Amino acid sequence: MNTTNHRDALDQLTTLRDYVRYAISCFNEAELFFGHGTSGPLDEAAALVLHALHLPYDLPGGYFQSTLTRAEREKVLDLMDRRIRERKPLAYLTHEAPFAGHQFYVDERVLVPRSPIAELIESEFSPWIEPDRVERILDLCTGSGCIAIACALAFPDAEVDAVDISADALEVADINRQRLEVEDRVRTIRSDLFTALAGERYDIIVSNPPYVSSAEWQDLPVEFHAEPRLGLESGADGLDCVRRILAAAPDHLTDEGILIVEVGSAAEALVSAFPEVPFCWLEFERGGDGIFLLTAEQVRTFF
Repeated sequence: MNTTNHRDALDQLTTLRDYVRYAISCFNEAELFFGHGTSGPLDEAAALVLHALHLPYDLPGGYFQSTLTRAEREKVLDLMDRRIRERKPLAYLTHEAPFAGHQFYVDERVLVPRSPIAELIESEFSPWIEPDRVERILDLCTGSGCIAIACALAFPDAEVDAVDISADALEVADINRQRLEVEDRVRTIRSDLFTALAGERYDIIVSNPPYVSSAEWQDLPVEFHAEPRLGLESGADGLDCVRRILAAAPDHLTDEGILIVEVGSAAEALVSAFPEVPFCWLEFERGGDGIFLLTAEQVRTFF
C-alpha cells in the first residue's frame, strides 16, 4: 500500500464496511496467503478491522455502516500496511487467536492456533470416549497451550498436562493458563515428547505435532516461515515426531484411552509407512482433515 493510496483511503473511505472492502482489495492485490485461522481475504479483513477498533468478532451487521474517526481510520490502515509489508500471520500482529470458542494470546514463539481438533474438543471427543470418565488428558507439542486449555475448559473435572520441548512456547502457554484461569488444572511440562513423563498414563492423548517434510517446509508461503520451524518441520517425510509418539504411546494410555494425532499433509506417508494399522481418519463439519484416532488396544497391538 503506497502513501498516495493511504492518503486517498483516509479522505474517501468513511465506514467500517468501507475499510473491510478496502482491506480485501489490498490483500488480493498483494497476493497474501490466508490459512492461519482465517479462510480468505474477507475473513482476514473483517478480523483485522474489528481488532483495530476493539470491536467483537460477532458484531451485528448494522454496525458496519458506522463512520470511523480519522484516528480509527489511521489505526486500521497502519495494521493493514503491516500485514502486507511484514507478511506475518495476522495473529502475530494482533497477539490473539480464537480456538474452540476461546481467545488465546499468541506471538512468534508459537504456531498460530488453527487445528480442526478444536471441533473434537467442543464435542468432548464424542463418541470416542465417555466424557464423565475422563480424568487425565495429555497435550503433546502444546505450543500456545490452546488444545490443553480448551480441553481443561471442556472437561472441568480433568487434570491436563501440556508438554512441549520449547521453553519459549511454554512461556506463552503459561500466559494463556493465567489468562483463561486454569492454572490449577493445567500443568506445563518441558519435555521431549514423553521423556519426562515416566509412569504417567492418560485417558486422552492428543497432539498437533510437527508434520511437514523438509522439502515441503522450504516451499511454504512466506507467512508460514514467520512461525517457529520447530513446530512445523519433522524430517524427510514429516513423520519423525509422529513415529516417536506412536512408539511410546502404549506406555502412557489407560486401558480405555484414545490417541488423537494431527498429521495433515503427511497422512499419505503415514499410511504407506504403516499399512497394517487401522487408522480412523476423522471428519469435521467445519472442514479439515489429516487427523487420526487409535484406541489404546490398537496402539498396543500395532506399536
